[in-house]
Amino acid sequence: MNNIANIVLERLLEHYDIKTKKFLQNYSTPFQLLVAALLSAQSTDKQVNNVTKKLFEKFPDPKSFASSAPKEIEQYIKSVGLYKNKAKNIYDLSNVLVNEYNSAIPKTISDLIKLPGIGRKTANVVLNDWFKINEGIAVDTHVQRISYRIGLTKNTNPRKIEHDLMLLFPKDSWDIITRLFISHGREICLARNPKCNICFLNDICQKNIIKKTLSKKRN
Repeated sequence: MNNIANIVLERLLEHYDIKTKKFLQNYSTPFQLLVAALLSAQSTDKQVNNVTKKLFEKFPDPKSFASSAPKEIEQYIKSVGLYKNKAKNIYDLSNVLVNEYNSAIPKTISDLIKLPGIGRKTANVVLNDWFKINEGIAVDTHVQRISYRIGLTKNTNPRKIEHDLMLLFPKDSWDIITRLFISHGREICLARNPKCNICFLNDICQKNIIKKTLSKKRN
């Protein structure tokens, strides 16, 4: 493992207890986690958690979604961004699961991303968090931002960032990388006005090092 990556992982683990932390809530099956993760695109976890309790009470499994209609699903997720597209994708993927997988959730990225509305990030969330299968790393906006700032990647494309991180971190840590980065992104490495002065990674963060160097030159 890259020395910087090793330091990052060690320090994040020291500061954040993620063993029992769940960002998405109200799910009790891998299918429900899949739906919740799909809903989280361009929406906050809070927005998703606010709708999934009633949503899963009404539609607990693929068969119940497949027996409904996109318009009906929309009524339960209106407060979530892009709700019309998401309702259609949930309906479509539920039908695929019922008809082609006997309502079971595929356990590989290659099969998961064939489902309507499911990309690598959502697929990795389900595999990592539910099945404890590490095929990749879920790259959300926090992972993307922090990886670039620290200098773990020079890429901005999520797929390329995922590839870079998979080379840097041991495979048995891939399932926790996303949760660690999300925790750090929400508490310290904010999108706007990051708290660099109190960040425990500021001595190895390329963005912070460059900022300090430029400040010294000006003075």
